[in-house]
Amino acid sequence: MSETSGVRVIGGRTYDFSRRVVVMAIVNRTPDSFHDRGRTFALEKATEAVQAAADDGADWIDIGGVPFAPGPEVSAAEELERVLPVVEAARDRAVVSVDTFRPEVAREVIKEGAGVINDTSGLRDPAMADAVAGTDAQLVITHSLAAPRTLHPRPEYGDVTAEVAAFLRERVELALSRGVRPDQIIIDPGHDLNKNTLHSLAITRRLEEITSIGYPTLAALSNKDFIGETLGRPQHERLAGTLATVVFCILHGARIMRVHDVRAAVDAVRMTEAMLGWREPAYLRHNMD
Repeated sequence: MSETSGVRVIGGRTYDFSRRVVVMAIVNRTPDSFHDRGRTFALEKATEAVQAAADDGADWIDIGGVPFAPGPEVSAAEELERVLPVVEAARDRAVVSVDTFRPEVAREVIKEGAGVINDTSGLRDPAMADAVAGTDAQLVITHSLAAPRTLHPRPEYGDVTAEVAAFLRERVELALSRGVRPDQIIIDPGHDLNKNTLHSLAITRRLEEITSIGYPTLAALSNKDFIGETLGRPQHERLAGTLATVVFCILHGARIMRVHDVRAAVDAVRMTEAMLGWREPAYLRHNMD
């Protein structure tokens, strides 16, 4: 059995990725985040967002203190000050993920109950693997070319999907060599991270080349620019495009969907699971008498 279809215990909860899709909500304690533009930067707003995401059915909640996109330096101490109170607020409501590229931050949030470390730098610092090895936490390894917070104008690829897959295989081997277990690894092709719209569409179209690597695949595509540019929609009018992409990615093997609009995504995911025969209807009344 591959790691894609294996059963894992994550944050004290059991997931069978052969027939289960995780909805990962996004809560950013940043003033300059891609989508919410600081809406949940205040701690009170962030904790409210955690509760709302849990109420709307999120399985995991991904907490970020530093965006990937270019911006001012945020120290590790400040990042921890931002994320730790939210980890504490979320850990009894859902599996907690922390979006960080710093090993020292990963170590601290794992101690406080984070079940997932979401490293959008793709182990740019190999010490991140050391921080996760020997723990019960999962490690998301994401494809990106540039260091976080830096520009990478006009990225070029010969065959973007093949190059992303090769990168992920290489970084998985690095993680394994440093003691991370196979059942701790999740991969993410990194939609829009140092990629233009044509690159992200190509990765989505050929997603099975990523999922066939053999580890659960996370698709972080919610409201992203490749959806907006494809449809000609501004950022806050991309929900329909996001949901179409979510369903497409599930059908091509993705098992963790990172989203902003939790309730709509949960409905799309659960309906897809039911159509695939993985989930029973919530109730049966129509034409049952």
